[in-house]
Amino acid sequence: MSIKALPAAASVAFTFAFGLLTVLLLDFGPVARHMVAHIAVMNLVAPLAALLVARRAGSARPRLFWAACMLQISLLWFWHAPLVHAHLESPAVQAVMHVSLFLAALAFWVLLLNMVERAGWQAVLGLLLTGKLACLLGALLIFAPRLLYDGDPAALSDQQLAGLLMITACPLSYVAAGIAVAARLVIHRPVAAPFR
Repeated sequence: MSIKALPAAASVAFTFAFGLLTVLLLDFGPVARHMVAHIAVMNLVAPLAALLVARRAGSARPRLFWAACMLQISLLWFWHAPLVHAHLESPAVQAVMHVSLFLAALAFWVLLLNMVERAGWQAVLGLLLTGKLACLLGALLIFAPRLLYDGDPAALSDQQLAGLLMITACPLSYVAAGIAVAARLVIHRPVAAPFR
C-alpha cells in the first residue's frame, strides 16, 4: 500500500471495526439503521472506491478539494433537515439520498488522496473540518430535547442512538485519516541543512 493511500485505509479500518462492533452489540431502530447506512456509504465504501479511482484521477487542485468538502457536508446536513427527512419514506428519495452522499464522499476521498502530496496540510484541515461538522450534527441528534423527525415520541432514544453512532464513527474515521496524513507529512518533511 502506498503512503498516499493511508488516509483512506485509516478511515476504512476504523469504520469497519466500528461497524462490526455496533452490529454485534446494538439493536437498531429506523433512524439508527439509517445512520449506519450513511456511515457505511461515506466512511467505508467511498474510501475503498477512492483507493481504486485515485491514481487515474491525477493530482487535485485545492479549490476542487474544498468544493468537495463543502458539498459533502452540505448534503449530509441537507438530508438530515427535518423537512427533507420527512420525505425519506419513498424508496426513490432514499436512493437519491444514498447515491448523492456516496458520490459526494467519493469525490472528497479521491481529491483528498490526490492532494496529499502537494497540499497535505490542507487535506488535514479538510478532514478535521468535515469531521467536526458531522460531529455537530451528531450532537444535535443526541441532545435535542424533542424528536426532530416524525414518529413515535418513544423513538427519541433511537434518534439519540443515531447521533451517538455519528458522533463516534464519522469524526473518528476522519480524524484517523487526518492523523495518517499528518504523520506522513511529519515523517517525510525535508530536513533543513545544518548551519555552517
